[in-house]
Amino acid sequence: MTEYAIVGRIRKAQGIKGDVAVETITDDPERFFAPGKRLFAGTTEGDIARHPNDRRNPESRQELVVERSAPQHRGGMIVHFDAIPDRTAAETWRGRFLLVPSDELAPPAENEVFLHDLLGVRVVGTNGAELGTVAGWYELPQGITLELTGPAANVLLPYRPDVVREVDLDTRTMIVDTESGLFD
Repeated sequence: MTEYAIVGRIRKAQGIKGDVAVETITDDPERFFAPGKRLFAGTTEGDIARHPNDRRNPESRQELVVERSAPQHRGGMIVHFDAIPDRTAAETWRGRFLLVPSDELAPPAENEVFLHDLLGVRVVGTNGAELGTVAGWYELPQGITLELTGPAANVLLPYRPDVVREVDLDTRTMIVDTESGLFD
């Protein structure tokens, strides 16, 4: 079964010809949003979406081919896909994610991880306490923030080297500094 990774999210329709404003969620937007590139439609939750003409087939996928794209002055890109002919159609795509097969991604460098690989990782404090599991993440102006669900409550954890001491994807464990005061 093919795994997919999120590389963008359609924020809104742009103009009347079917262009959309895309928030890029990749370090290499020029690669994934170049004319001729193929992406897959996702849902507003980030899951792969079935093709609208073949919804009963669990393996169906809706491909979107980039016809043209340009960087947006406020970040992100303006993209025109072959499957979105006009503004009316573009409005129905608001909030949907754009995905690529995970095997098309360049592997992360040493000491880097893909954010989607952190989902479900067990979080342990430097004091040995079980703190919870990574349930999601947010890209905030202050940086990446992880959402932990745990025995006591939900916690937002800054994903910074002074807080996150170690991530071991083989054991699916993250060690965080409990001396920071975040867990008092």
